[in-house]
Amino acid sequence: MSFAETAGLGAIAGFTIFLGLPIGRAEGLSTRVRVGLSMLSAGILAFLFMDVGAEGLGIVESHLDAFKSHEATLWPVVGLFALLSVGFLAGVGGIASVQRRLAGPRREPPRIAGGESAAVMSQAELAEHRRAFADVDARALRTAMVIAAAIGLHNFAEGLAIGVSAHAGEIGLATVLIIGFALHNSTEGFGIVGPLSGVRPSWRWLALAGVVAGGPTFLGAMVGYQVTSDALELCFFALAGGAILYVIGEIWSGVRRQGHTELGLYMLGVGFLLGIATDLVVAYGGA
Repeated sequence: MSFAETAGLGAIAGFTIFLGLPIGRAEGLSTRVRVGLSMLSAGILAFLFMDVGAEGLGIVESHLDAFKSHEATLWPVVGLFALLSVGFLAGVGGIASVQRRLAGPRREPPRIAGGESAAVMSQAELAEHRRAFADVDARALRTAMVIAAAIGLHNFAEGLAIGVSAHAGEIGLATVLIIGFALHNSTEGFGIVGPLSGVRPSWRWLALAGVVAGGPTFLGAMVGYQVTSDALELCFFALAGGAILYVIGEIWSGVRRQGHTELGLYMLGVGFLLGIATDLVVAYGGA
């Protein structure tokens, strides 16, 4: 498989994420539906967290096995574990710090006692309300974009796998990986827009989120075709794992405020099983 063919198929695998994004424009969704979508996305992300954790740990363990077999020193294991630790902590805490700085001070809408109070509000008070609610929408969009970025880190590592397989001449494996990742990515679009909680993003925002989340599969396929590096893969797995864990916490925090916790937990399970189902295609191809 040539470099151009690998890049083209990597693009197809990555940009299937756009299939799930348009639901973010749906109007009139009830609270139950929004909670269900949010927790469905959390379930998908929970599977991705398990997936990237296993992949990252597998890289470190392969070098540990080489040390146990007296084929290498312990230093590669120490270095990779340090890289894993730094990447994971940067994903968990670093993203939270950046998001807090981007958000600035949080505005809470002033309390309104009733309809009559709203009717006699001054222009300044009305403007303050509008700014507060705009801040709420902006926070939701920022959280969703963080999800897109976390998924993008994960998808870059997937793209590396596609590129490495194609370069090694394993055409069948590369093709099945592409099909499997395409199925996977088509569900990840729901993971991005699910936690928006009634905020209706623009088509431009959805396009940007799709590029942020899906584009790295295309880039990873090109890089993986030319470069093979355990450290590079581990770095992206670690960053993705930390970012995904942070996002799951954000989603759960928002859902608890809206209620319908039991429904949410069922949908969490459905999302997790959906991730496993699409991953089985990849596992079958690698068998």
